[in-house]
Amino acid sequence: MDRSSVTLERMRSFVRVVERGSLSAVAREEGVGQSTISRHVAELEAALGASLLNRTTRRLTLTDEGRRFHAEARTILRLVDEATDGVRNAGGGLTGTVRVSCTAALGVRHVCRALFALQDRYPGISIDLSLTDERIDLVREATDLAIRLGPLAESSLQRKAIGRSRRILVASRGYLADHGRPQLPVDLSRHLAIRMSNVAGSDTLCLHGPDGATARIPVGGNLLVDHGLAAREALAQGRGIAVAHVWLVDDLLAADAIEQVLPDHAPEPVPLSILVVPGRIRIKRVRLVVDALAAALSELPGLDRP
Repeated sequence: MDRSSVTLERMRSFVRVVERGSLSAVAREEGVGQSTISRHVAELEAALGASLLNRTTRRLTLTDEGRRFHAEARTILRLVDEATDGVRNAGGGLTGTVRVSCTAALGVRHVCRALFALQDRYPGISIDLSLTDERIDLVREATDLAIRLGPLAESSLQRKAIGRSRRILVASRGYLADHGRPQLPVDLSRHLAIRMSNVAGSDTLCLHGPDGATARIPVGGNLLVDHGLAAREALAQGRGIAVAHVWLVDDLLAADAIEQVLPDHAPEPVPLSILVVPGRIRIKRVRLVVDALAAALSELPGLDRP
């Protein structure tokens, strides 16, 4: 084996190809040609004297040797990142990029400010913020951490529970003046609802009453959106009644642009968590971002802490 040819660059290319499952995806990620990534992997295999990947026209799979090397290579690269981070800290500067994924509406309304404040304190930290309502694979997408709303499936990711985000029924004063104010949950079936196309079951409102009873009300309307900020704008413009997280509409409530409907009935609160790729929390810049976001999110309007 030619150990001098087992370079960190080649190891990184190999590990990312395994995580992305595609040479071309890694090439786009790194801003290089696909031939460069392919050459890195081939040179690594030549140096090790073993085939690491099975290549077909449709997919890449690990050989037994590739599976063993991939596990060790990930550990080595993590240790290199930690060692580099330690040297940077000792030199007095905290630098490097932290990649964050967050649901779009929460990111725009609250998370951005927390990240800006952190960068004011630590200008050497670069933030790569991806705002998406899709639940991306953090390892596959080379993302350090994600802010997630909703129940979480079991995974190897580290989870930091922030609390439960309360949701309420709201509508504009103008809409209620034109269409009347619901007095009972069943009245909602006669109203226009602003529904979310990316939320399963948004055509049925499940509301918990003060006596513990649950009412399931079918709702309809002529507006279906796939973004929380679009729903917020629709509420402000009097397009109907909607379920909204308190943090999404707290300023509209304070300005009397909208008001709560059926305040004694509400949907189930939604868990709010931060997920971190295992090992990344040991990187100081990542840990600082996690701590800053946890502190900021714990102060969200309408959040019930654990």
